[in-house]
Amino acid sequence: MNMNRRQAVAGMISLTSPLVLGSRAFAQDTINLTISSSHPTAIAWVTPLHTVIVEKSNAMLEERGSNYRINWTEAYGGSLYDFNDTLEAVSQQLTDMGWIGSIWEPSTLPLQNIMYSVPFNTQTVDQAINTMNRLNDSEEAMKREWTSQDITFFGSCVSDGYHLFTKTPIEQLSDLEGMRLLGVPVCAPWVEAVGATLVNTGIPAMYGQLQTGVGEGTILIGTGAYPLKLHEQAPFVTRVNTGPLTFGGFGVNTDTFNSLPEDVQEVIAELGREYSIENARLIEEREALFFDKFVEEGATVTAMPDEQKLEWVNRMPPLGQLWADGLEERGIPGRDILVKYMATVQEEGGVPLRDWAADL
Repeated sequence: MNMNRRQAVAGMISLTSPLVLGSRAFAQDTINLTISSSHPTAIAWVTPLHTVIVEKSNAMLEERGSNYRINWTEAYGGSLYDFNDTLEAVSQQLTDMGWIGSIWEPSTLPLQNIMYSVPFNTQTVDQAINTMNRLNDSEEAMKREWTSQDITFFGSCVSDGYHLFTKTPIEQLSDLEGMRLLGVPVCAPWVEAVGATLVNTGIPAMYGQLQTGVGEGTILIGTGAYPLKLHEQAPFVTRVNTGPLTFGGFGVNTDTFNSLPEDVQEVIAELGREYSIENARLIEEREALFFDKFVEEGATVTAMPDEQKLEWVNRMPPLGQLWADGLEERGIPGRDILVKYMATVQEEGGVPLRDWAADL
């Protein structure tokens, strides 16, 4: 049976959240909603909040004959909360919806961080985002991570692979020994395997921390580094490419979502998945552009040889086993999810540098 896009989205709503049919009618046609992010709109996973969710929603409602229009309040760049609070802000209705960064929620959203726990598996953004959207749609344990926080989740966000931005050149892995690298906590096992130390932080704080010497470099995606001009403080760029990774995405407070009229729910849900697709497109486009600009603006860009990447990944401990066993102790099916993740990555065309499920 063929089904059109709108029917598919309606089906997705029924699977991902308790759609309240005949939800309360609004006394007026205007619905006030707030959409937010701790990061600025220059970042590729924040841009579609405005260009997709906000800019397209009212046009779609009008096109479909809805009586409702949304009056949007947009709060980006940390104006409401910082990078540590993206989950709580939506869960506790400080904002109605927004970008949620799972990498700062390793205890609450561990399954959403699987790509950080087992890196070097994907080669394209489509492989990464399709893998995670499939798992979030099909696996009950992954759905529960969102629903337990009163969040209705619609689309994963994705980044390009991670690279090194340092004050001194990296010619061999031993050059990283003893180096303080700024980054998110889930990257700690990566850098510790080559003798570096991770300094926990978020992208908005990195420029100042590099400038003041808190870190001697950072492990970060190129599309996150360029807009904040991190290459001005760390001009040696080593293209590692750990593989594109997902790390949360677009979520709506469930109480807010269930209070909306059905036609508004359908539009938000459809645009939520489109957010995911547009984020992936922007990453591909911007990564190529930004690496050209690094060179144009005086940074020294080199590529880490494949044999060094393979040595790096093989020096890491059995991260898949450690991650899965730790979750099993908490009653979370880490082993099952890891096996399904590795299989799904390969179904999507990914070629992992290491089989992280082999040690289970």
